[in-house]
Amino acid sequence: MLMQTEPTLTELEDAAAFQRRHIGPSEAEQAQMLRVLGQPDLEALMREVIPADIRRARPFELPAAVGEEAALAELRHIATQNRVMRSFIGQGYANAHMPGVIQRNVLENPAWYTAYTPYQPEISQGRLEALINFQTMVTDLTGLDVANASMLDEATAAAEAMTLALRGGKSASRSMFVADDVLPQTLEVIRTRARPLDLEVVVGPATQAAQVPHFAVLLQYPGVDGGVHDHRALIAAAKAQGAVVIVAADILALTLLASPGELGADIAVGNTQRFGLPLGFGGPHAAYMAVRDGLKRQMPGRLVGVSVDSHGQPAYRLALQTREQHIRREKATSNICTAQVLPAVLASMYAVYHGPQGLRRIAQRVHAYTVILANALQAQGWCLQHAAFFDTLTVLTGAHTAAVHATAEQAGINLRHAGSDRVGVALDETVTREDLLKVLGAFAQARGASRPDASLFAAHAKGVAPRYPLALARTSNYLTHPVFSRHHSETEMLRYLRRLADKDIALDRAMIPLGSCTMKLNATSEMIPITWLEFGSIHPFAPAEQTRGYARLAADLEQWLSQATGYAAVSLQPNAGSQGEYAGLLAIHAWHESRGETQRDICLIPSSAHGTNPASAQMAGMQVVVVACDAQGSVDLDDLRAKAQQHAARLSACMITYPSTHGVFEPRVREICDIVHQHGGQVYVDGANMNAMVGLASPPEFGADVSHLNLHKTFCIPHGGGGPGVGPVAVRAHLAPFLPGHASSGDAGKAVGAVSSAALGNASVLPITWMYIRMMGAAGLTAASAVSILSANYMARRLAPHFPVLYTGDSGFVAHECILDLRGLKDASGISNEDVAKRLMDYGFHAPTMSFPVPGTLMIEPTESESLAEVDRFVEAMIAIRSEIALVEQGALPREDNPLKAAPFTAAATFGADWPHAYSREQAAFPVRALRSHKYWVPVGRIDNVWGDRNLQCACIPVSAYADATEAEVS
Repeated sequence: MLMQTEPTLTELEDAAAFQRRHIGPSEAEQAQMLRVLGQPDLEALMREVIPADIRRARPFELPAAVGEEAALAELRHIATQNRVMRSFIGQGYANAHMPGVIQRNVLENPAWYTAYTPYQPEISQGRLEALINFQTMVTDLTGLDVANASMLDEATAAAEAMTLALRGGKSASRSMFVADDVLPQTLEVIRTRARPLDLEVVVGPATQAAQVPHFAVLLQYPGVDGGVHDHRALIAAAKAQGAVVIVAADILALTLLASPGELGADIAVGNTQRFGLPLGFGGPHAAYMAVRDGLKRQMPGRLVGVSVDSHGQPAYRLALQTREQHIRREKATSNICTAQVLPAVLASMYAVYHGPQGLRRIAQRVHAYTVILANALQAQGWCLQHAAFFDTLTVLTGAHTAAVHATAEQAGINLRHAGSDRVGVALDETVTREDLLKVLGAFAQARGASRPDASLFAAHAKGVAPRYPLALARTSNYLTHPVFSRHHSETEMLRYLRRLADKDIALDRAMIPLGSCTMKLNATSEMIPITWLEFGSIHPFAPAEQTRGYARLAADLEQWLSQATGYAAVSLQPNAGSQGEYAGLLAIHAWHESRGETQRDICLIPSSAHGTNPASAQMAGMQVVVVACDAQGSVDLDDLRAKAQQHAARLSACMITYPSTHGVFEPRVREICDIVHQHGGQVYVDGANMNAMVGLASPPEFGADVSHLNLHKTFCIPHGGGGPGVGPVAVRAHLAPFLPGHASSGDAGKAVGAVSSAALGNASVLPITWMYIRMMGAAGLTAASAVSILSANYMARRLAPHFPVLYTGDSGFVAHECILDLRGLKDASGISNEDVAKRLMDYGFHAPTMSFPVPGTLMIEPTESESLAEVDRFVEAMIAIRSEIALVEQGALPREDNPLKAAPFTAAATFGADWPHAYSREQAAFPVRALRSHKYWVPVGRIDNVWGDRNLQCACIPVSAYADATEAEVS
């Protein structure tokens, strides 16, 4: 009889239960993987993989891990410390209603939020269609030719527009004019971006924009104070002097007002937050950028275009020439890597669901309520700053200003602090008649007037005359494509969203083994809090006493991330990894400047570095000097030493990635740091590979001064199809005073200004990381790092007999990812790494990272979240593909007509009447038995990128247009 020992109470409480759910391989499976590697336990493997002098010397401390229910309860208590008020602050943010069908089927659907950036378009057609809807929406509403697939936030978009104007315009000026009614946070970020580039920012009334020549002019439409002005003559005058004119426009207002393109603008930027997204204390929201045709190929960020697949059918993909500016490396003018894809999808679906008439009706309702409010305020005796407006009023309150704010707050309402003698009120689609009466009551009470009642609305029963200039009334059509008129019933919308989701591969369907990208579990319990009103309904510029919950959340995360990395201080403001890089380099520059060493402007960067590194350095005003790598992919120390010595007087920083870009723990990283420090520089360690280090190694312990952290990699915020991201910057104590500031937090006087629109950047997704760390604890995070290394080495060991593993450490092990070298196969069989990537789709997998950091290779990262069964399934798929390649090498399959060259296979092509191939349909579609019971069918065949670049089309077009384009191409 089997005797069992009764578990202890602590064991029954099982605080580590979440860790076992997050970490895919069980203890027994880990032991099996270790046996394959010849290692007795995880600790022994870590000794082999990580150089002894790199191992973390001091353990880090976090609160003891708790289970999912306890963590949710604790976070709920923190959330209740936020005071949810009715915020009519405006300043670029508005309350909005997210339709339930969109919330449930996009925001809360892992098919959308766990997807990766659509670099492999054949398995991303759903997201790409949603993004091309977004681009079409933006181009239609702005009246410009081309829009990209979203920006990080409005302020960053305006700063990107500034540098776009600098390189795309013809003016010799180095000054930019910014109208004084531009959003304050936008001006703040522009000043931060302009300073290291030695650009002058001139601020004044819009009427002064053309008094002297500038390379760019930025106008707000409507202004932050609500004024709607006809700037056509001004824009024409500025352009006549060579300026590129940028208009920051309210996306909803453009349904009623003439578009920026019709006013003559070259570039339009703005935020789509009010298209259904919550305030979220500032983010994430999808900003937009649209440009006239002549600027499209210089536009930063990602651009979705239309091409054709191998069967001549229309298909979407990222346009190669614009999808990532940072491929220009040190010549880049933008480091944008992540977009805000999930928020962009949400905004686009809001437009699809409401359609042009629905959007116009929403705008008309908002404006009508604003007119009623304006009339009633004037009847009370108040004066308005502007007679023409859309949804925002600035009320001249004089000595009553403080009283108005006090009485409004008593009524549960936040109004904008527009100055010592005026108050701002911005309405939105959520405003009710009761809200209006409360606002009017607050103004009335402040001056002792009688409070209005519901009879106020009777006078407007037959309609409300608009109060914007009739000359600016929009007459042009928008959202005319059928997609914006077909899905207005919830049934149709539900099915449309399902059809799109079914076209993609996300983590809910299969492993996404992307090296350098860390596609790990985004647990449901981590995601739940982002929909709580206490986080979603907080305005980023609400008074501090109302946002104590966010303050506590931020304080916890800053402390926990400092502990996890070993750094002294953390800023959560950067809303993408690229922005974290930029902020870190700004901090280094400011530190040198504080020491009187303003000449230090050289940044050493290894040749293997990710492209955002040199791009960020260039944006921070640094000159990039490339350092060679040796045959093992490590930094060439002799070259580093020589260049550090050569540039010692001007050396500012050295940017490295650790573990290295090639997926190994470089044994001489301390020496790298010492060389840089000896010559007066600072060491920036890119945090892209932090998932291999948490609990195991600490960058500041081996010499790093600053790192950015990808919360959307290591710390479980989902990728969302390419965003949102969060890229905190972590620094040692001497750099802490130079972290980003923000006027809304009272620290605008810092040496480094704001890098994002809001002080906490993408604040409303921070609860995801809070939940992850709280449920994992220090031991769980350390175990996650160790198992990620175990999984990568197990996979590398199993695949090594079939594909050469390009780089390993001195002991023959990799870090958390491995690079398979496929270059030799090209010569022997004609098969490229791209062919293997496309063939993996037929096996139901997203491809690994292609050609980075070495052309012709695949970089694979399994993460700690994938089970042994899924890892083995991927390994077996790769082995099967290698067998198919062998048939080509042996001549059993033709070099130009084999399953890899034709991959991926759609259902229509597989079961069509015509089958022109030398191999069977079964071999094409079902290369392994398991696919017969569980098969993902790609929606399109292999996409022709060259055709798409030659026929660049970045908006929804009728199907007939593809036929016309194809005929033109053939002829």
